Amino acid sequence: MTLLEQFRLWLGSVWPGWAAYIVPAIVGIVVVLAFVVITVIIFIWYERRLLGRFQIRLGPNRLGPEGIFQPIATAVKILLKEDIVPARSDKVIHWLAPVIVFVPVLMIFAVVPFGERAILTDLNVGIVYVVAVSSISAIGIYMAGWASSNKYGLIAALRTVAQMVSYELPVVLAIVGVVLMAGSLSMTKIVASQSIPFLILQPLGFVIFFLGAVAEMNRSPFDLLEADSEIVAGYHIEYSGMKFAMFYLGEYGHALAYSCIIATLFLGGWQGPLLPAIIWFLIKVIAVFSVIVWMRATLPRLRVDQLMAFAWKGLLPMAIINIFIIAAEMLWLPEINQWILVAINIAFAGILVLLWSKLFTLGGGRVEV
Repeated sequence: MTLLEQFRLWLGSVWPGWAAYIVPAIVGIVVVLAFVVITVIIFIWYERRLLGRFQIRLGPNRLGPEGIFQPIATAVKILLKEDIVPARSDKVIHWLAPVIVFVPVLMIFAVVPFGERAILTDLNVGIVYVVAVSSISAIGIYMAGWASSNKYGLIAALRTVAQMVSYELPVVLAIVGVVLMAGSLSMTKIVASQSIPFLILQPLGFVIFFLGAVAEMNRSPFDLLEADSEIVAGYHIEYSGMKFAMFYLGEYGHALAYSCIIATLFLGGWQGPLLPAIIWFLIKVIAVFSVIVWMRATLPRLRVDQLMAFAWKGLLPMAIINIFIIAAEMLWLPEINQWILVAINIAFAGILVLLWSKLFTLGGGRVEV
């Protein structure tokens, strides 16, 4: 029984029946919103400090101890900016778009297990819920480009939606491998099934899911469609003030959500020795986010043709092969020692990545002018 369910039962013995359902729901929403906003502010500061280290500079260090108040100053600056709406835009959709991008981020955390009982609702199809909810943001992005009455914003929105749809396929197929090994769609049961983290038990699935998730977040090196050097810096070109802040918050919220999902699916979630469960979970989430920042600091952006080819020619076929391999192991080697599977899957992943990289190119080479 989760902590929220225990709170609901206790409240039902004190207050009328309707309050026992409404109050816990409101409490859950407030807790999730506070957690996401506070953690996003910390992540923004942490990313700037970490990028400073990668680039051999200090990073923010003036406003507050070690620059800790710099993200708060950034938030205040954005909120104080004027909300400019294009005269020919669709006012209602222009207002709704950032809401539709941001709200699904909050909904994902309803099924994220921070501990054995520290989860808002333990759905038996939790990972399916995550996939369904995270896909809603693509609609908000398209709405933002359409409602802005800006042809460049619309083109950028269409390209972003194409990227998200393309990388959603290998991400979902990588999840199938996890579900086959765990034997459940429940997030808590997936964590409980990891006596050996799936990171080393199926490394190919982890690499596919991680790269696909980074691309869906529009993070480097897949942030081509929001780059300043591209089509007017993306679909939110006509947004300012609080609406732009919601897009900004949604982007970092997605980074936080996917870091939590990766920690749950592949790193054993809250499991770990000595330390409390929530501490282990946060350590793993920060480790995943650190790798995402590391990629931003070191890798150049892909071209748009390389971006799409990497999804359709690289990740998607390997994700399908990974499913067949995991299914074969579960069918024919159900009782085999898992450490033997670790050796087999690591060797298989290395050989497949090496061979697959030789089968095609991503259109590299010198660009003639």
